[in-house]
Amino acid sequence: MLKIGLTGGIGSGKSTISNILKKKNFIVIDADIVARDVLRIYPEIFENIRKEFGEEFFDEKKELKRKEFGNYIFSKDDRRKKYEDMIMPFIRKRICDLIEKYQREGVEVCFLDGATIIENNLHKYMDINILVWVDSETQLHRVSKRDNLTEQQVINRVNSQMSLEDKKEFVDYIIDNSKSLDNTKREVNETLKKIGEKYRGVECLKI
Repeated sequence: MLKIGLTGGIGSGKSTISNILKKKNFIVIDADIVARDVLRIYPEIFENIRKEFGEEFFDEKKELKRKEFGNYIFSKDDRRKKYEDMIMPFIRKRICDLIEKYQREGVEVCFLDGATIIENNLHKYMDINILVWVDSETQLHRVSKRDNLTEQQVINRVNSQMSLEDKKEFVDYIIDNSKSLDNTKREVNETLKKIGEKYRGVECLKI
């Protein structure tokens, strides 16, 4: 099975690319969904959060206050690092389990969509990596508009990830998502075509 990493940064528009790929019937593992799933699958993570960060991030139903907790951990690097060290082993395990499942099912191509694939060295387990790129001004504007965050909160979240410019060094292909949707679709098709030419045995990559 051909494993393709799809990365970018917060606000770069990976979800747009993922949706285009899903409409083409490709399998896409979404690391954000995996991160939510592991909280359900492994309840011990909640206990670790309580011990490390306190009860104030849980509501009366004992559910995590995701936005408040996110703002808290992204405000300082050491907090974010503690949480990542806590949850990443579970995320890696879940991703590996899903990849193995799709391999057993005979899936030809599987995409892994994740903003921090490179930061967490998951890109090394992919056959190909694609970067979804936008300019920094567009990135900041999109995050602010989408998540209703303050300027400083947006900057904290963007700065918690490797810059899109630095990520260029680790990928095989770049999709510019700063222009129109039609342009993005053309770039996706062109990238798939190039990959298909390289991996001629993969029928589903023939555009």
